This record gives sequence, C-alpha cells and structure tokens, in this order.
Amino acid sequence: MQTPWEYRYAHRTQKMGSSVIRELLKLTEQPDIISFAGGLPAPEVFPLKEFQDACNAVLQNDGPMALQYGATEGYRPLREMIARHTGRYSVQVCAENVLITSGSQQALDFIGRVFINRGDHIVVESPTYLGALQAWNAYGAQYISVRADEHGMVVDELEAALRVGPKFIYTLPNFQNPSGTTLPLERRLKMIELADKYGVPIIEDDPYGQLRYEGEHIPSLVMLDSQYRNDNNGTYSGNVIYLSTFSKLLAPGLRLAWVIAPPEVIRRLVMTKQAADLHTSSFNQYVAYEVAKGGFLDEHVKLIRSTYKERRDVMLEVMDEMFPSEMRWTHPEGGMFLWGIMPEGVDAAEVLKTALERKVAFVPGGSFHPNGGGENTMRINFSYSAPNTIREGITRLGLTLKEVLARNGHKVL
Repeated sequence: MQTPWEYRYAHRTQKMGSSVIRELLKLTEQPDIISFAGGLPAPEVFPLKEFQDACNAVLQNDGPMALQYGATEGYRPLREMIARHTGRYSVQVCAENVLITSGSQQALDFIGRVFINRGDHIVVESPTYLGALQAWNAYGAQYISVRADEHGMVVDELEAALRVGPKFIYTLPNFQNPSGTTLPLERRLKMIELADKYGVPIIEDDPYGQLRYEGEHIPSLVMLDSQYRNDNNGTYSGNVIYLSTFSKLLAPGLRLAWVIAPPEVIRRLVMTKQAADLHTSSFNQYVAYEVAKGGFLDEHVKLIRSTYKERRDVMLEVMDEMFPSEMRWTHPEGGMFLWGIMPEGVDAAEVLKTALERKVAFVPGGSFHPNGGGENTMRINFSYSAPNTIREGITRLGLTLKEVLARNGHKVL
C-alpha cells in the first residue's frame, strides 16, 4: 500500500539504497558475534590523551574562533599543513588546492553533484568501494567495470572502457576497499598515460595510503600525474582529484577528510559545500590541527601500522590453517581488508547465514560489483578485532566454509 509520501519523493531517490554493510552491522551488534564486517579502525589506537589535551588547548587559546562559523574551504592552517605534507612527496600544492570535507563520503557526494549528469558513464574497478557507488547512484551514474586481479585494476583492459567517453575514472590504488590489492607502479603509469590520451580525469581515493605494513611505498597517481605534466609551478593543475582522510589516522568520529584538486575544481566544490553545510566543523578542524601539528602523526602512524600488521598476520596465519584449500584470498600489503574467493557457484550470502549461526560475520562481495557478479566473494576486515578474537572468529568462519562447500558438493580438504 502506497503512503501519501510515495509520489512526493524525487525521482533520484529511486536509485538510492541502504548500504549492505550498514544493514549487516545492525545484525552483528550482539556482543557474542565476532564481526569482520565493518571497516572500523581499532579503538585501541585512538590518541585519547592527545585529543583531550588538544581540546583543552583549543578552548583555552582559540575558543571563540573554534566555536564560530568558519571558511567553507576549511581552517587555513590545517589546509596548509596538508599541502606541506603532500609536498613531501613531490606534488607541489598550496592551500588553494585543498578543501576540507566532512569525511571522504561527503567528498564523493560533492564530486557526483559537480560532475555527474544522469546517464554519464564512470569507469570503476570491479570490485570497487560501495560508498562511491551509493554516492553516485543518486545522480544517475552508469558504470563501466574494468576487471581487477590480485594487483588491482587490469589497466591493459582500461582503454576499451575509455573509448566509451566516461566522465572520469575512479580508483583506490592503495590497499583497496574491498579487495586489499595495490596497483603496481607500471599500471599506475599506464593509467596516467591513457587518461591523458583520452582526456578523462582520475578520482584517486586514498584513505589507507599511509597504512603500509610491507613492501615499498608506490607514488600516488596525483604525484605521477604532476611529474608526467612537469607541473612545478607550486599550484597543482593536473588531471587527478585526490581524496584522503583523518578517519584512519586519527579517528573516524572527527568526520574530517580533504580533497586536493586544481583550484578551479576546488572552487566548484566549495560552491557545492556552501549549499550543503556551509563548512566542516570548525572545532573539529582546530582540534585535528592541534593534535597533528609538530610531527605527531608521523609517530602515531607507526603504532597503527604495528597494530594492524599483527592483526593481518594473525588472520592470514589462521586462514592458512583453517580455510578449505578450495578458497583463495588476497595478501594485502597494508590497509584494513582482505578478499576471499570461493569456488564458482558458491553464494557468499548463503555462507553468511550459516556463519551467523556460528556467531561470526563478514560482508558478501556481490554488492561491490556495480554490474553484477562476485557472488562467490567476501570482504573480511582485520583492523578492528584483537588477535585472540581474530583467531576464534576465523576458526569459526573456516568451519562454516567447509560445511557450506561440502553441502554444495565440493570435496573439502
């Protein structure tokens, strides 16, 4: 039965849907369920003492300004700090290249508002970040999926997608959500060249870039694009819009992220933000700056890396012991997730039902594929749970997988 409200909703709401992950988290709030479903940082690494000291200092020294309305672009000292940090990696940017947003999700939404007309094509790797799909579905985006393997997007197959004339390429090159894969340097260089050849911008989403636990750092796409264009005038004006966040480095409750883009793009995004929320919380920006200034982040990220590396290693060790040999999974060099692949024909949603009976949860992978597929895949988070909890949860999940595979006619080893 239709309610009186049904015909009043805007047409774009028909493309909106609840996040599979958010809905699943409601099921896993029970204290006896071990959940690998959320993309949650470990609360143990939140710098509580530094936040307490920073709040006191901000209120004492800058209270009236921190509690006042602020510039839409963001607190200038914070933007300048981000620009300096970016400059350490040979990308010459200034504060005019930086916009502070209320989390990366808001940045994705603003990109949709500014760039996407109904029916526009967006190139994405498959699987890709579910939050981006949610943000852009409302604007009528259509997706051109490029296959991904254990090294991320198969860039050799990108050119065919670019011939369609997409609005932009969206990619998470470092420790991708959901798969945990990292795009190698040679693929990054080829992506930059192809994007320039076809005149297609790149949206580089990089929330996990500093969370590397092994291997060598790989230059970001925005850095490679700057070098490709010999862009050294102090103000980045290239072909990449770069997103990152304090959610994984300080705390997600701050809701603080940033966009780096050419000044003309920043101006458009600023107008969009003015219409949305005027500006990001002044107090949160002051506090984040107070915590992060003086090199604290460089030291704090070492604690995060050590904590998450231990949890990743424990998870991989127990998976080797407990998962059926018919399974495959990624070995992420950083980030917060790994990706499990079951034999074709096995439905992760079916596995989840049995897993919940054993009080363990993960996210079925199908929703990360915008054009279908991936029903036999799963995303597993390793950053949130303590090592002993990971051991118990992965043991339960391994038993579940063996049961479901046997039920589906597989000879489980």
